[in-house]
Amino acid sequence: MRATVFKRLALSLGAALLALLLVGAASLSRPWHALEFKTFDLWTSLAAPHRSRLPVVVLAIDEPTFQEVQQRWPFPRSLHARLLDRLREDGATAVGFDVVFADPSAPEQDAAFALSLAAATAAGLPVVLASAREKIDSASATLWTDVLPLPAFVAAGAQYGNAGVQPDDDFVVRRMPQLAGSFSAALARAASQHAASDAAELIAYRGPRGTFDTRSYYQALEAGLLPPGFFRGKVVLIGRSALTASELQNSQADLFNSPFAALGGERLLPGVELQATLLDNRASGDGLRLAPEAWSLALVLLALTLLLPASLRWHPGAVALLAAGIVGAMALLSWLLFFKSGRWLPPLLPMAATAAIYGASALTGYAQARQRARKTRAMFSQYVPSEVVSRLIAEPALLRLGGEAREVTLLFTDLAGFTTLSEQLSAEQTVELLGLYFGTMAPIVHASGGTIDKYIGDALMAFWGAPLADADHAEHAVRAAIAMQQTMGKLCDELERRGLPRIAMRIGVHSGRVVVGNVGSAERFSYTAIGDAVNLAARLEGANKAFGTGILLSGDTAALLPENIPLRVLDEVIVKGKSQAIRVYTPCADAALCRLSADALDAFAQREWARARTGFEALQRALPGDLATRRLLERLNAACNLTDDAPWSAAQALDKL
Repeated sequence: MRATVFKRLALSLGAALLALLLVGAASLSRPWHALEFKTFDLWTSLAAPHRSRLPVVVLAIDEPTFQEVQQRWPFPRSLHARLLDRLREDGATAVGFDVVFADPSAPEQDAAFALSLAAATAAGLPVVLASAREKIDSASATLWTDVLPLPAFVAAGAQYGNAGVQPDDDFVVRRMPQLAGSFSAALARAASQHAASDAAELIAYRGPRGTFDTRSYYQALEAGLLPPGFFRGKVVLIGRSALTASELQNSQADLFNSPFAALGGERLLPGVELQATLLDNRASGDGLRLAPEAWSLALVLLALTLLLPASLRWHPGAVALLAAGIVGAMALLSWLLFFKSGRWLPPLLPMAATAAIYGASALTGYAQARQRARKTRAMFSQYVPSEVVSRLIAEPALLRLGGEAREVTLLFTDLAGFTTLSEQLSAEQTVELLGLYFGTMAPIVHASGGTIDKYIGDALMAFWGAPLADADHAEHAVRAAIAMQQTMGKLCDELERRGLPRIAMRIGVHSGRVVVGNVGSAERFSYTAIGDAVNLAARLEGANKAFGTGILLSGDTAALLPENIPLRVLDEVIVKGKSQAIRVYTPCADAALCRLSADALDAFAQREWARARTGFEALQRALPGDLATRRLLERLNAACNLTDDAPWSAAQALDKL
C-alpha cells in the first residue's frame, strides 16, 4: 500500500515538475510579459491614491497658453525668463523645465533667460533643465550623444538632468529611469535638499492625467490670474501638455502611454506629468521595488507542497477548490504587497504554476484512476456482477485491497461423481459440460450479489458480504443455493440434448469471519477469502453425500436467516479441531417436517430415547429412504443399549461422515 502511494506521488511529482518547466519556458515569452504588464497596470489603477505626496504644481504649455501668448513653439526665452522671475518672486521651492534648451536662439533671448537663471540661483531657487540623449546612426556604428543645455545657462547656475524614460515592449512607461543624472533625481535633490531615493525600480503612479495640480503656463505670467503666494513652498514643473490633433499628427506632443488604460482610463499622459510622478516617487522614497524572485519560487514550492498530497487523498472537487483558493490567495498577496508595501510581486508565475501543478496532478490522477478502474474491472469482473464492479470503481473506498476481516457467507459447490464421469468423457466434452454448468451457476451467484472466488476443477467457491458489505449475506447465499439446485433440472435436460450425461450438484454453506483481500505475489494475485470458515463450508459440501442432501448449511448460517426460509435440522456434527458441536441444516419447504426434525433431534440430544424414536420413525415414514433419518435411527438403537452413566454425545465427527 505504501509503495502504491509512493508510486502515485512520484508520478504526480514528475508530471508537476514537467508542467512547471513548461510554465517556466512560457514565462520567457512576449505574451507572458504582456500579461504581467496588464496585471501591473490593473494593480496600479486600483492602488493609485489620486493625489501627490510632494507639493507640486505643473505649468502646462497647453492649447490655452498658445492662444493667450500668441507665440509658436519654441517660445521666446525671454518669456521663460519672465515666468521664472514670477516664480522666484512668489516663493517657489524649486523649478524644473521639462524642455531641452540645447540650441541657441536670438542672443538677447538667451541673455534674458541666463540673467533670470542667475537671479534665481542668487535667491536660492534651484532650477533644473532637461537634457537628452540622441542616437546617431552611421554606416560603421551607432553612437549616442548627450544633448545638454547651453553652457551659458549652466554657467548661470542651472542644473540639468536626463529627462529620458524607458518604455516597456508595449510602449507603456512603468520603470523608474536608472540613468545617471536623471532629470527627476536632480529635481528631487534640489527640492528636498538631500539625496533622492534610487531604490525604486518601478513607478508608483499617483493617478491618471490631471492628478497633479495643473495650471496653464500663461496663468503664471500675468499677475492676478493666480492668488499671491500660490507657488510658495511648491515645486514647479514646466512642460508641454498639448493634445491637439495637429501636434499628434506631427509627433510633436510630449505624450507617453500610462498604465491607466487597464480600467478604461485615459491612456496618454503628458511628459511633464510623468516627470512630476517620477519626482514625487524619488522625493518621497515610495517608488515600487521588485520582489525577490525567491518569493515567487517559494510560492510555487508552497503550492506544490499543498496540492500534491491533497491530490492523493482528497476528492478531485476539493483539490480544485484548494487550487482555486491558492490562486486567489496569491493574487491577494500580490495586491497587498503592491498596495501596502510598495513591492511588485508578479502573480502570474505562481498562479500559472499552481494551475499547472493542479492540472498535472488532476491529469495524472485521472490517468491513474482509469488504470485502477481497468485493474479493478479486470480483477472483479470474473467474480462479481458488472454493477458491483462499477460501484467499486466509483467508490474505491469500499474496497480495501490490503486485506480485511469480514463477516461473510461462503458457498462451495461440487459435482457428484465427477471424477468417474470425466473419465468417460472426451476432453472436449468435459470442457463443454463444465462450461454449461458454470455458465448456468455463475449468473445466479452474481444476480444475488455474490462474489465468485474461484473455479477448482468442477467446484465453485463464492461468498457474500465482500467486497461490498451486505447485511443479508446469509439470506442471499442460501437463496442462491436454492436457485442453483432448482436450475439443475433444466441444465440436465440441456446436457442430454447435447449428448452429455446428467449431473448432480452438492452445495455447502457456512457463515463466519474470514480475511478477504488480494492474495498472491506481486506479479499474480487474486481477490479471495481465507480462514477456518472457508474450510468448514468446503467440508459441509462434501458432507452432503452422507446426508443424502443437495444443500447443507451450518447453524451459524441458519441463525442469520429470516423465518420465511424454512430449514430442516439434520444432525449435530463436530468439526475437526473444534470442541463445540454445530447443527447442520438443509432447506425444506414442509414446515411440519422442519418442526418434527427439530423436536426429534432435541429429544435425541437429551437422551429421551422414546420421544426421539417416535420422531425419527415419523420422519422415516414421511421421507422414505432419507439417509439422515436412517443414520440417526442407527445411532439411536446403539445408544439405547448404553447405561445411564455411560459417556455419550449426540454429535458425530464431520470428517468421519
